[in-house]
Amino acid sequence: MQPFRRRDAVAAGLATAAELKGTHWQRLYQGIYIEKAAFQPQNHYMWCQAAQLLLPSGSAIGGRSAAYAWGVQLLGANEPVTVVIPQRTSLRIQPGLHVVRSHLPRSDVDLAFGLRLTTPARTAFDLGRDPDRIQAAIAVDAMLFRRVVSLADLHRAADAHPGWRGVMKFRDILVNAEPKAESPMETRLRLIIIDGGLPRPIAQHEIRAVNRSLIARVDLAYPELRIAIEYEGDHHRDRATFRKDIVRFNRLQAAGWAALRFTADDVFKRPAKVVNDVKRAVAHATARSA
Repeated sequence: MQPFRRRDAVAAGLATAAELKGTHWQRLYQGIYIEKAAFQPQNHYMWCQAAQLLLPSGSAIGGRSAAYAWGVQLLGANEPVTVVIPQRTSLRIQPGLHVVRSHLPRSDVDLAFGLRLTTPARTAFDLGRDPDRIQAAIAVDAMLFRRVVSLADLHRAADAHPGWRGVMKFRDILVNAEPKAESPMETRLRLIIIDGGLPRPIAQHEIRAVNRSLIARVDLAYPELRIAIEYEGDHHRDRATFRKDIVRFNRLQAAGWAALRFTADDVFKRPAKVVNDVKRAVAHATARSA
């Protein structure tokens, strides 16, 4: 069962206003309900369906909520539904709803999955103008990786919205955007390296033996210097993955590659160390090749 408006249910004779206050029904937003048995508090799609029933004309689900509908998971725990409504329209502010007022031309809206959504390009454009540069880059990378948009789409989106707040920041994000970035931590690591003054590394580089067999596919690399750079998440701590990593690391060394491995603590707490480690590896490899 989908969310419904109280006024529609009462008008259709399906329930009275008093009955909707009972234990058989769950209130989602003011005037919006769902049957208790169908209530899934962690189901963001359900909340989007409910929020859509509140929207004034010309509005849409947007931001990270739209990205979620397009298949890109950027949501935090218990994140409210983001809705984009035209300027000079009103919508009651309430818990579980994040309201953004913005110009929203018809060309920036799609009907998909039973929802009225900002298009993938408009969604990425909005997320890519986030005041937090890192979050903006993560969002753009994620939408490119899922192939719901292309870099060409995003450049066209910037061209289509000249003078908008943050559009120049968005263009800067596109300069270093990476369609091959497979996780937010890979994006963070890449930006630390670039911001540290180092050349942009190649993402998801395949390292092959002389006979063309695959040795490893690494997160980031300087192929000409035989330097591999990897982010090691918590999943690398289980025994089976750890054993595979040792074999992989030894194969890289045997092939003449230097492998740098960084953790979440390195990325969040020791970015300067990350840059220094990579710089040392680059200097050593450069001297060796000379």
